Amino acid sequence: MTPEQPEALRVALEIIGVLDELGISYHLGGSYASSIHGIPRQTQDIDLVVDLDEASVTELLDRLPDDYYRDLQSAREAVRRRASFNLIHLASGVKLDLFIVGAEPYDREELSRSREVRLPSAPDCPLRVKSAEDTILRKLQWFRLGGETSDRQWGDVLGVVRSQGEALDLEYLERWAKALGLEDLLARARGV
Repeated sequence: MTPEQPEALRVALEIIGVLDELGISYHLGGSYASSIHGIPRQTQDIDLVVDLDEASVTELLDRLPDDYYRDLQSAREAVRRRASFNLIHLASGVKLDLFIVGAEPYDREELSRSREVRLPSAPDCPLRVKSAEDTILRKLQWFRLGGETSDRQWGDVLGVVRSQGEALDLEYLERWAKALGLEDLLARARGV
């Protein structure tokens, strides 16, 4: 870990290294993705979307260093239900939420659109990050599911929309916002 590299990022890179070694598709999402595409904010939790089956989840957990809390039964159940499970780096308390990629067409397209990014604090460690558009769409989904009350989710959306501006693929955003029932929230976030 370099002096300017946050502990949460160091922990994420360790897990991502294992995913890469095993050939498991993933992307970084959540607040880290919205911070990369929008306005940075502190977070101790890492969200990873992973394409795991029962065999690969066992192999992943077996490969982790001993300084991680993990529960194989919970992880296998998450794979079966296409839900999430967590890993906790015991020394730092950093929590990683691993979300199993869904079975819907949007889930697969979202994973395929992730891009490799090199962060200034870890230039030798490329990582796959959810696209700006998909970060917006997922944050809008979480905002809606939470009763449209989360200032953090909404602030993350606005940060990405404003920071990315004309670089956003509006056709893609509008197509999936319509399919996901988020057209009204997307229009509100864009100020149209």
